[in-house]
Amino acid sequence: MVNWYGLFIGVITFLVIGLFHPLVIKAEYYWGAKSWWIFLLFGIIGTITSLLIENILGSTICGVFAFSSFWSIKEVFEQEERVKKGWFPKNPKRNYPES
Repeated sequence: MVNWYGLFIGVITFLVIGLFHPLVIKAEYYWGAKSWWIFLLFGIIGTITSLLIENILGSTICGVFAFSSFWSIKEVFEQEERVKKGWFPKNPKRNYPES
């Protein structure tokens, strides 16, 4: 019998990470690095949900979501640096501190 769980979890992990990449870019564009707390909140919610779900597949997916959220905290600060270097566009409606 073939076990598809590992492959399915791998695909979901790939999709979740792919989802967070543009979310980090958009969060930094509109709110700057101060948006880190949103990712912290998502990470905490995902962690608690992962601990409470009895189904191993659902629990694993929530855990992947949680730790992708935690990783995004680091990424939003790095995205701010990439914007300062000119690698990504600045939001013309935001004020940026002088470097």
